[in-house]
Amino acid sequence: MSLLDVSLKKEYRSPRDNIVSDFYIPLLKESVLYKRSVGFFSSSSLLEISYGITNLINNNGKIQLIASPNLSEEDIEAINKGYELRDNIIERVLLQYITEPQNYFEEERLNLLATLIAQERLDIKIAFSLKNDKLGLYHEKLGLMYDSENNIVAFSGSMNESENAFVNNYEIVDVFTSWNDKERVTIKQKAFDNLWNNTDESAVIYEFPEVVKQKLLSFKKDFVDWEIDKKEFNIKRIDGTIEKLKKVTNSPEIPAGISLHEYQQQAIKTWKEKKYKGIFDMATGTGKTFTGLGAITQLYKDLKGRLAVIIVCPYQHLVNQWVEDIVNFNINPIIGHSSSVQKDFKNRFKMAIMDYNLGVRNFFCFVCTNSTFATDYIQTQINNIRGDVLLVVDEAHNFGAANLKRTLSDKFNFRLALSATLERHGDEEGTNALLNYFGDKCIEFTLEDAIKGKNGERFLTPYQYYPVIVYLTDDELEQYHALSKEIGKCVIKKNGKTKLSDRGKILAQKRSRLIAGAFNKVNALAKEIKPYKNDNHILVYCGATKISEQDENGEDMRQIDAITELLGKNMGMNVAQFTSREDSYTRDLLRRKFFDGDFLQVLVAIKCLDEGVNIPAIKIAFILASTTNPKEYIQRRGRVLRKYPGKEFAIIYDFITLPRPLDEAANLTYEEIKCEKSMVRNEVNRMKEFNRLAMSKMEADKLIYDIIDTYKLNEDDNYEDDIEMEEIYD
Repeated sequence: MSLLDVSLKKEYRSPRDNIVSDFYIPLLKESVLYKRSVGFFSSSSLLEISYGITNLINNNGKIQLIASPNLSEEDIEAINKGYELRDNIIERVLLQYITEPQNYFEEERLNLLATLIAQERLDIKIAFSLKNDKLGLYHEKLGLMYDSENNIVAFSGSMNESENAFVNNYEIVDVFTSWNDKERVTIKQKAFDNLWNNTDESAVIYEFPEVVKQKLLSFKKDFVDWEIDKKEFNIKRIDGTIEKLKKVTNSPEIPAGISLHEYQQQAIKTWKEKKYKGIFDMATGTGKTFTGLGAITQLYKDLKGRLAVIIVCPYQHLVNQWVEDIVNFNINPIIGHSSSVQKDFKNRFKMAIMDYNLGVRNFFCFVCTNSTFATDYIQTQINNIRGDVLLVVDEAHNFGAANLKRTLSDKFNFRLALSATLERHGDEEGTNALLNYFGDKCIEFTLEDAIKGKNGERFLTPYQYYPVIVYLTDDELEQYHALSKEIGKCVIKKNGKTKLSDRGKILAQKRSRLIAGAFNKVNALAKEIKPYKNDNHILVYCGATKISEQDENGEDMRQIDAITELLGKNMGMNVAQFTSREDSYTRDLLRRKFFDGDFLQVLVAIKCLDEGVNIPAIKIAFILASTTNPKEYIQRRGRVLRKYPGKEFAIIYDFITLPRPLDEAANLTYEEIKCEKSMVRNEVNRMKEFNRLAMSKMEADKLIYDIIDTYKLNEDDNYEDDIEMEEIYD
């Protein structure tokens, strides 16, 4: 990491030179400290210093920023004559120049800077010139970048760093290096440091006002888009160079350098043939998001550039992931969820619809969570849209639920559902509602297709599958039988179907958590993970349940806490929990540390990896708790199988819970076998599905056969009762 490795010119002139891509990004990539004076303080000046700093942040770097309030002559006179308290004027003026972000990129840049302030990695001071004991405006433009070896690059000039300066204006930046022009750099360094330390006799420095700091912190989000430079300017490296800057213009188009696969193009073609209604049934890792955005681009083109688009995702982190791809398709979205930095997203959505209806605007894209989409306000605004509107629903199986089904109105004349598993487990009515609304499947790209590949290309990695058998303890088995007996009293038969009463469902969930939290799983994990103690990129899936082992307060421990303690405290592995308790920013930080591997070996998760979260580096997974729902365990497997450099195959350890050893089960009575049969069948069904596509099958095949034979699972007695009473294990 050295500034000496960067090829530099003595000066840069725009628009001949790309200041961002040719100067800032390469230098900040090698820097650990960035000192900058920007002249007037404003939201735009803050945005200006954000270009390229994600590279600096990756180096754990820091920024020192000096700016000056843009005071009017009246403000300066009031300060110098004491008409108003100096601090009050400074606060008022600084707050005046912090304006709401106008688009996604401004939001993300202010979010980035607010995050750095919160982490104490960006420090801001306010400067005034001082002459004859009277304050004036400080307006110097100076910058210094330092690497870890204390090499320094200094620069100054007319550059204002605004978008206009970057792209349109004729500006100049003079560059000096400590290895070629040490004296000049020393002068620049001393000038900045004197200002920063308030030892320059011709200037006075103030600490950044707390009230203004809090205003900036209000732009902080849970998640930081570290790729913002590449997205805003469509920066693409080709043969070591970076293409010309290109701003997003909010008209959908396929990104430069991206070609959709043949199967993606065919899916879009079929959707078009079906009058732009249909379902993309695509396994995780096969590019359904890009296929969906390609469909939006195609429809926009076919409609001659006039279209309203609404994209709906289950969770905020999925909205954020969609936005990352949306902006690559030259779309500047309105982002709707409770944590959006676009605090006024409701008004933006309303105004976008008004402009669209009046013909002032020909395109807008609103991306939101399921819960935001279902609100009365958003539904009312949607009903006001006049003209073509496309609804895109990600993880569309969720819309079979009653509260979301009601939002599937005729207002959307174009429709697209995306889901790796559209069929709703145990909810035929909900599944049919989705099929009736969205239409036919335009593509069915299964997990098997993704693993085996098409046209010589694999989309997911192959995997080895190892089932790990654990048995219930005597106490757990006694509880299981007692619960099963009570559940049997809660069976309701209606129209030839067997269901559970509400009390029965509560008992079934309690029984399922007993299975998920089986005490013996902890010791079994300790044994199975021991050979990987020095490895990394390991995932452990836990259940949202407790185990019988007690914590220091005498209460039953959560399974995830017991596992974290086992791996971290007892085995000395670097481990972190990845759950809904961690905010989006923390989870993003954990993801990046997990990718590195040196700082974090193991992620211990519950359910927040099930839908959408992308951590392709996972190469070894220990699944301690699973579900009876094929949709969920198929998705989990897909998360583990995502491709990653150096990952030739994945390894899955699946912890199979059985009531007792098979040699004991062979001597059970018919009634005892019947009681345990539902649990065993659920485990075997998952084993069959996981083993079906695994690289080696013989060992698991034999185990599956032995379990089926012992519990007589091929016999049809009360089979339907078992199926209807399946329960979720986590």
